[in-house]
Amino acid sequence: MTTADHSSRTRTIPWWVVTTYFAEGFPYSVVRQISTVFFKDAGASLQAIGLTSLYGLPWTIKFLWAPLVDTFATKRRWLLAAEATLVGLLVLLAAATGLPSALPAAAVVFFVLAIVSATHDIAIDGYYLEALDRTDQARYVGFQAMSYRLALIAGGGGVIAFSGLTSWPAAFGLAAGILGTLFTIHVLFLPVQERTRRPAIDMFRRLARLRTLTVLLGVAALTALILDLSSRAWFEPVRRILGILSFPEWLVLILLLSMFVLAFRAPALKRKLYASDSTYALAFIDYLDQPRVGLILTFIALYRTGESFLLNMAYPFLRDIGVSRTAYGIAYGTFGISASIIGGLLGGALIARYGLKRCIWPFVLSQNLLNLLYMLMAIKYHAIFKHPELGHADIRLVGGLIVVEAFGSGLGTAAFMVFIMRTARPAFKAAHMAIATGIATVSSTLAGVLSGFLAAALGFEIYFGLTFLATIPAMALIPWLPYLDRARES
Repeated sequence: MTTADHSSRTRTIPWWVVTTYFAEGFPYSVVRQISTVFFKDAGASLQAIGLTSLYGLPWTIKFLWAPLVDTFATKRRWLLAAEATLVGLLVLLAAATGLPSALPAAAVVFFVLAIVSATHDIAIDGYYLEALDRTDQARYVGFQAMSYRLALIAGGGGVIAFSGLTSWPAAFGLAAGILGTLFTIHVLFLPVQERTRRPAIDMFRRLARLRTLTVLLGVAALTALILDLSSRAWFEPVRRILGILSFPEWLVLILLLSMFVLAFRAPALKRKLYASDSTYALAFIDYLDQPRVGLILTFIALYRTGESFLLNMAYPFLRDIGVSRTAYGIAYGTFGISASIIGGLLGGALIARYGLKRCIWPFVLSQNLLNLLYMLMAIKYHAIFKHPELGHADIRLVGGLIVVEAFGSGLGTAAFMVFIMRTARPAFKAAHMAIATGIATVSSTLAGVLSGFLAAALGFEIYFGLTFLATIPAMALIPWLPYLDRARES
């Protein structure tokens, strides 16, 4: 490819980065944000609404089938097939929600939507890595975050508001129309970037093998046995302990620990797998068989810990010092998200120009040091917690705090995304991105569980100081990280 060709190609990139990542975030919003509103509006019980959290499971474990996207057909074909299926499911959902007994049918459709949407995510991340060189991957990482956030706003805000003005069938019909338009654009104009490694029919043949079916049946039987045992009265003490985390959260933790264990045997396992035809297993082992993999896994798992602690308790703290829900919504939902998008765009551009090694420390510190601003504000308004009559927080000060913190978070996210992209090997782009992003959910999961207990026990002043201390372990690993000045070699 000539320099001129590359420049021409680069100029055309942003449009599909925006449309694909908007298409990635939009069905996620339908499943994770809209489903709870729909079930509440349809009269579901609180217990049933709580179970909608299980819809997040496919995104948690998507790396289990991500190697299939790398091995069979192309990322573009997976992307288009997933989008066509999502459009059909949204049309089906619109029809189902118009039925007298809409809840059971809608519950099933939402779950299938979640599985297909998670697969869609895998294909889009893989396509992004396939279509762009390393410099452009960094340059446009901010466009990923921007488009995804806009999709969440369009789904979680726009579609829900439209349902209030019209009806749920009309709202889901609108969602199908939006995604159908994106699908049409992608069918007509999305560039072809990859040759087929293996035809899709080979995947179905492999899945139909007796050994594969036996494993799937064994997993199903084991799951049924666990569910049966967990319903017994004698299991109650264990159930209380296990209830600290939800099922998806336990699953993520177990899979992460398993990966640390497998990392010690990765080279030996890889040699055996090269002699077989198991590209599926090889994708996982290949990710673990890289320099300083334990360091990489630990860094990815810990990177968002402090930020997650902060975000989980930011609104409760601000509410306590007199910030109204409306004021917070405007400050965070408008100015905060805008600042985060600008931070991500600027971060990607700077990394593309100066390199990750030169940018990672300023960006990480911009993200983490700003946690201390919340601690200072908690100290400033400490008396209000005991004497509410003293007054309320200055909304201009709070708004500035939210905007500055969100901007720093955008810079930190850009650095983090570029780093995990560099840990992906070209032969397994989609699988390795799914593994890395799955690991990254661990810290936010555990932080969400512990945040309320810690804030109640320590008070907000100490708690927000702790959110900064929680960032130090990941920062301490940065000097020894690989791939800061280059990507993982093929």
